Amino acid sequence: LAAPRVVKNSDGLEFVLAPWRCPSRLILVGGGHVALATARVAGFAGFTVSVVDDREEFASRERFPEAAVVRVCEDYRDCFKGFAIDKDTFIAIMTRGHLHDREALQQALGTRAGYIGMIGSKRKTATVYAKLKEEGASDADLARVTAPIGLPIGAETPEEIAVSIVAQLIEARARMSGSTRHLAQSKLCFA
Repeated sequence: LAAPRVVKNSDGLEFVLAPWRCPSRLILVGGGHVALATARVAGFAGFTVSVVDDREEFASRERFPEAAVVRVCEDYRDCFKGFAIDKDTFIAIMTRGHLHDREALQQALGTRAGYIGMIGSKRKTATVYAKLKEEGASDADLARVTAPIGLPIGAETPEEIAVSIVAQLIEARARMSGSTRHLAQSKLCFA
């Protein structure tokens, strides 16, 4: 982004013009315990969080007070309905099972999301990918997906997993915005 600058109008009043970038949006598909922790950490990291789940008790404003949007979907085959998804949108799939993950991932691949991640083991990922390939997904489609989502930091608890996921989202956001200078500096700090 460009540096702020001062301009004067015809009356001699000075104004500071500063560039502003809309916060990146994160859609959490699934409202379980990992999503709960991820929503909190992502909010602290400057993401505007939305949560979608097919269960009312998991997709509630009381459960996710920090989320900008909380929605109950009938099923995951239509979970992104009503969302304007663009290259600044991050999608993190963390439903309660293979079938729901596959349905949500199939929908996510049909969007222009800049980042798509899915939680789960390598075995689960392989199973979901195989089924999607049977249904017509290409290798290029699946190459858009980060799975399993999160940096490999040995996370075990939902809160630790959330930190690993959001750390990866921050890294992807920096790369997507062209902030590679910051990535180089962070590697030096942690080397």
